Amino acid sequence: MMQLTTFLDINNIYYNVPISNKKQALEFLGKAMAEILNNSLSPTDKLCIHPAECFSYFFKREKLGSTGINNGVALPHAKLLMSQEFQLEKPIAIFLKLEAGINFESIDHKDVDIIYAIFFSEKICVEYKDSLREIAQQLSDKNLLKHLRAALSREEIWQVLSYYDYSVNKNLESRNVMWN
Repeated sequence: MMQLTTFLDINNIYYNVPISNKKQALEFLGKAMAEILNNSLSPTDKLCIHPAECFSYFFKREKLGSTGINNGVALPHAKLLMSQEFQLEKPIAIFLKLEAGINFESIDHKDVDIIYAIFFSEKICVEYKDSLREIAQQLSDKNLLKHLRAALSREEIWQVLSYYDYSVNKNLESRNVMWN
């Protein structure tokens, strides 16, 4: 089972973000992603990724259909078409806990206050495509969402996600022992 912290770094968690609409959320994600990618480049690299480029990947994906899933959660994802010199080895996730819910055109028509965004490079997109389904399934857990909404800092959000990953793995291990 995919872990929520596998592609996420504690530094990619943003807490109490003051965003008032979907476009602002996508712009924030584009800016954050460009910063993450640019920080991962070596100082000798001539490549620079612009926030507008990352935003456009999200925006194009959202035009195909909303990534707002349910229970106040959105799972925006985009395939990054990167140059040959720079490829992501694994997906990168960003977690936003918004100050207040926003209209994200979700399936259940509820405002979104939790956003878990994932960026894949074209090279690894097929390899990780099932991860989205698993992450969406986990982010439907109402108990997890209750604890994420109660978290008061980036560190607390990380602890909630880490504990959830741990408990899911323990549960899977127990099931495997029962069937062996």
